[in-house]
Amino acid sequence: MSKGHTPSTETRRPDRAALVIAVFLAALAGLIFWDASRLASMGGYSGIGPATIPFVIAGGLLILAVWTVFEALRGDFPARDRQEFGPVVWIVGGLAAQMLLLKILGFSIATGLLFAATAAAFGKRKLWMTVPIGILLCLGIWLIFAGLLQLSLPAGPLEHLFW
Repeated sequence: MSKGHTPSTETRRPDRAALVIAVFLAALAGLIFWDASRLASMGGYSGIGPATIPFVIAGGLLILAVWTVFEALRGDFPARDRQEFGPVVWIVGGLAAQMLLLKILGFSIATGLLFAATAAAFGKRKLWMTVPIGILLCLGIWLIFAGLLQLSLPAGPLEHLFW
C-alpha cells in the first residue's frame, strides 16, 4: 500500500490580523490620495507636479492592501509567534522619555536614556551601565554633528560643558 499525499479537507480561517493590516494600508492610501488631490496641479508641460509621487505611493499602498486581503482570505500567512509586550513597552517608554526630555536635558542625556531603554528591551537590564554608555555615545554623536558637520541638535547642560 503506498502512502500518497491526501489533500486536507480542513478549511483555513481568514487571518484577522492581516485583514486589519490591509484596512490600515487602504486607509493610509486613501489619506494620501485625499491629501495629494488638494495639491495644486502645477504639472507644466510634462504633467508631473508635486502630487505625482504621493499618488504613486498611494497607488502602491492600495495594491499592497488588496494583495494582503487576498493572502489573508487564502490563509497563506505563516503562523506568528506570540508577541512579547515587555520589550515593546521598554522601547516605547524610552522614545516617550526622549521626546519629553530632549529640550530640557539635551540630546546626549535624552538619547542616552533611549539607548538604555532599548538595551533593556533586548535583555541588557544593567541600567547602571547602559545609561552612562548611552550618554557618552550620544555625546560623541552630538559633538560630531555640532562640531564637524555644523548641524544643531538640542543642547543641554552636558553639551554646554563642551561647547
